[in-house]
Amino acid sequence: MSCLMVDVAGLELTSQDKEILAHPSVGGIILFSRNYQNPEQLRQLTADIRSVNRNILIAVDQEGGRVQRFRQGFTKLPAMGKILERTRLVRNTDAKSIDLGKELATQIGFLMATEVQGAGVDISFAPVLDVDDISDVIGDRGFDAEPQVVTQLAKAFIAGMNLAGMKATGKHFPGHGSVKEDSHIAMPEDKRSQQAIFNHDMTVFSELIANGNLGAVMPAHVIYPDVDHRPVGFSPVWLKDILRSQLGFAGVIFSDDLSMKAASVAGGYIERCEAALEAGCDMLLLCNDRSGVEQVLDGANLATDTMSELRVKSMLSSSPVVNADTFQKNKTWVKASELIKKHF
Repeated sequence: MSCLMVDVAGLELTSQDKEILAHPSVGGIILFSRNYQNPEQLRQLTADIRSVNRNILIAVDQEGGRVQRFRQGFTKLPAMGKILERTRLVRNTDAKSIDLGKELATQIGFLMATEVQGAGVDISFAPVLDVDDISDVIGDRGFDAEPQVVTQLAKAFIAGMNLAGMKATGKHFPGHGSVKEDSHIAMPEDKRSQQAIFNHDMTVFSELIANGNLGAVMPAHVIYPDVDHRPVGFSPVWLKDILRSQLGFAGVIFSDDLSMKAASVAGGYIERCEAALEAGCDMLLLCNDRSGVEQVLDGANLATDTMSELRVKSMLSSSPVVNADTFQKNKTWVKASELIKKHF
């Protein structure tokens, strides 16, 4: 039932925010740069959120590079695509550069997860698993242009996240890298054959799922017409038949933001939410449109099953909220921080 993930406008909760967060259909909140001033303010905000809704899942996009919502007081994280670019400058063979790249990816994943959880945030929607090709909106957010390299670096990054106690969310299933259009403002179509997608982009997801590396997956707002006429996030073919049944994925399926332009093909906000749930999503992101959230809470059928709620609950962090000084006493954090500063 608590399947909607919403947002708030500022650095503190308003009375309207509290009313929304207390609604029984709201089970998550995603934070943006506008919600962040410094670590102390963020810890207070997450504490206030939990005082309203104790079991709410608090999320952020803290990928690194241009997508890092918390900056001042947090380690500056490189874009994932910069990892091998950097290691190739200091290692004279591809094998050695990939080995160093994996070490850096692990330390970056650990730093990110440790600092985010220390402020009271459960998860970062990371890593980006898209194979870099022609997509400007993905670009250096992805690890590399070769699926095998993406898989290796993603495994290392996720190992770092897991070491800190955070589960990973792989996005954007089955791969957003081969479309030029930005799904925030357009409806992208990837016209490659099903075989081409399955043998290239989707191999990253299939291997990580088989290895149990992913706690969650976020589908792309992209249409792959050779597979289904619907965007992946609204497609039971993709989510139930392929992701769940064929690949055996048992974790959380988060929709991408349903306020994005590409989501409008499903209709209004109520229709989008109901279609995403029917397709197989466990939690629905609806951001940057409070009136849309109110429409959905007032009129949508947001019934979910017990398994969906248990899957989402499994993403909650058990790590304590700590102040920044605590990190300096954590030898693993200090080592990771020094390594990242050395190379970036």
